[in-house]
Amino acid sequence: MIKRTQVTPMETMSANELKTAGIGAIARALDREPEVGLSVRGELRYVVMPAAAYQRLRDCELEIALQETRADLAAGRFQTGTVEDHLRRLDRMAEDTPADEGTASRHL
Repeated sequence: MIKRTQVTPMETMSANELKTAGIGAIARALDREPEVGLSVRGELRYVVMPAAAYQRLRDCELEIALQETRADLAAGRFQTGTVEDHLRRLDRMAEDTPADEGTASRHL
């Protein structure tokens, strides 16, 4: 599992600045920095980056998932069975999950 850390300092602009200056403001900021934060009411809400940088991040995420899967297979952390078996396991997991933990586990 990936640990979430604090966001590193980056150039930020407010939603209002973006509204008045347009996409050109983002383009100019990206000329100076690899990514630009967009704040809404003073809170960092979005990060904009060039598409190539985003694709590299996605590729890295997929590579990590592949490494984790290979490690799970090598360690014997897997189950075999039918699709129906798997769906029954997911249903049991959803039933065992307290309601206040959210809905993520019900959508696996």
